[in-house]
Amino acid sequence: MAAAGQPKLIVAADAEALAQAAAERVMARIAANPGRIAICLTGGSSPKKLYQLLGSDTWRDRIPWDRVHWFIGDERFVAESDPLNNMAVARAIFLDRSAPPGHIHPIPTTAENPDQRAQAYARELQAFYGAESLDPARPLFDLVLMGAGPDGHTASLFPGFPEIEESERWVVGVPKANVAPFVPRVSLTLPALASCREMLFEIAGHDKQPILTRLLNGERLPALRARSNGETVWLVDQAALPEGIRGGR
Repeated sequence: MAAAGQPKLIVAADAEALAQAAAERVMARIAANPGRIAICLTGGSSPKKLYQLLGSDTWRDRIPWDRVHWFIGDERFVAESDPLNNMAVARAIFLDRSAPPGHIHPIPTTAENPDQRAQAYARELQAFYGAESLDPARPLFDLVLMGAGPDGHTASLFPGFPEIEESERWVVGVPKANVAPFVPRVSLTLPALASCREMLFEIAGHDKQPILTRLLNGERLPALRARSNGETVWLVDQAALPEGIRGGR
């Protein structure tokens, strides 16, 4: 795969158009792989409109559910039925209706601490991948969905926290979150997230304008440091764009 380059910025008119564009990119990645497909989902508010689209009658029938496996980039250390659980949200909106149960790969949160769950999820990813080390020529994921928090975090990799510097492990426990909800987390690391054909950020809404400004100015926050070994795309709506580049691409 090509070395990670600068993110490609794509501007959508609004949150609905952004979700539509994201769904098209998901489908393009699925169509490009005739074999087993791995998609890494994200939590937070950004992907909910995308998940609603993927679960709708129009889009659901286009997905080869028997070939797609669904993972999650990070998880809050709450009960798997808790509404704050990232995978629980994705399951409720679209996965449980269509995906084979064995193709949904949540991060378990039933152990005593996040480090134990991180190790277990790393083993699951490695079993799926078929190796304990990542080969740049053979990505783990076809697509990784990402978001950017108000402090510039992505997945549960927070600015200034040691987990962002992890270079060997695939998954880490995060004992302390930098933003609400202030619960421990489990997160894939930058190397694991980078092992994909495409990393797709969704950044929507006026409240994301301050952090997008900082990212576009090159501040070395986790959301800027997260790059695919393939293609990195920032899908942004007009409301999130800084005033000086409104309407640009």
